[in-house]
Amino acid sequence: MKSLDHNNLPLQPEWIGLDAPNHKARRISLRNVIVALLLSIVFFLVFCFVALHGFIAWVLSNPTVAPLYSNPKIAKNLDYSDIIFPAADGSRMMQGWYIPADSSRKTIVFSHGYGANREESWIPMYDLAHFAHRLNFNVLMFDYGFAAGGTGDSKEVATGGKKEAQQLLGAIQFAKRHGGDEVIVWGFSMGAGTALQAALHSEDIDGMILDSTFLLEPDTMYHNIRQHLDLPRHPSLEIIGLLLPVLNGTSLRQIPYQAVKTEDYPFPILFIHGTEDDKAPYPIAEKLAENQTNPLSDVWIVKDSHHELIFREHPKEYLRLVSSFLGRLEASMSSSSASASAGSNP
Repeated sequence: MKSLDHNNLPLQPEWIGLDAPNHKARRISLRNVIVALLLSIVFFLVFCFVALHGFIAWVLSNPTVAPLYSNPKIAKNLDYSDIIFPAADGSRMMQGWYIPADSSRKTIVFSHGYGANREESWIPMYDLAHFAHRLNFNVLMFDYGFAAGGTGDSKEVATGGKKEAQQLLGAIQFAKRHGGDEVIVWGFSMGAGTALQAALHSEDIDGMILDSTFLLEPDTMYHNIRQHLDLPRHPSLEIIGLLLPVLNGTSLRQIPYQAVKTEDYPFPILFIHGTEDDKAPYPIAEKLAENQTNPLSDVWIVKDSHHELIFREHPKEYLRLVSSFLGRLEASMSSSSASASAGSNP
């Protein structure tokens, strides 16, 4: 009788059945771990991508603005008054300075840019205020809500002109109430774009000087983003467009950039822009200028000049052109007034 050799026993079906599920379970478990890990990585990358765009939208809405460091008296020995006036829609109180000129019925309202206050030192604004005062203009300088200081209403987010247009209209109304029969808005960067938006809703503006006009729209927003980050146009614009209303209560659709880009304004406008503007490409100013039919409107495209630095780079030419523009505008208004007076006195 042969003894059993356990090493040579044939495999039994029940033994196979006991081991196979373990291998299968291990394979399924490993696959699930890999899928879960890959999904976690994808979700993390998507989260980081969206969070980056959220940070961009937050920065756009909350510019860092330096505090006021001087005033017209210290900077240029100009007598002035601290003023407070409401935005046109009554949404907040605005703060500024009013520099009166002797017996003058004409006022220049300065509209500062994004990331700055009424001083806008890199222009420098005090020099232009002094220049305007020497031309016998009253001067009004004020802070937009996103540049508000430590007194009065609190600082608010920047909205690309939606709220700021109402604030500028409030400044224009103040100028009109204080003897400004002739009101000129002198705007810079986003302050220039805001002026164009405000003018869609006002008949109290007699002329504009717009330096380095920045109009918040998808093209210019993406142009500025690309200066710092190489992000794809799509879906970056769509993501930021969705996040902006959450962070500052303003959708790009609420900014009337399409209306501004096609408007023929009834008053004369002097556009000033540099070819090396890295924030607002100069064809924007050329296109806006082409739309104007007022014979006094003009455009000065300055070769190799930069965003808001044209006065600093070409001071004599800048002031000569502005002075000539204001002189022609004043002569035209005086002629119109004389004609109107003659017509009412036959």
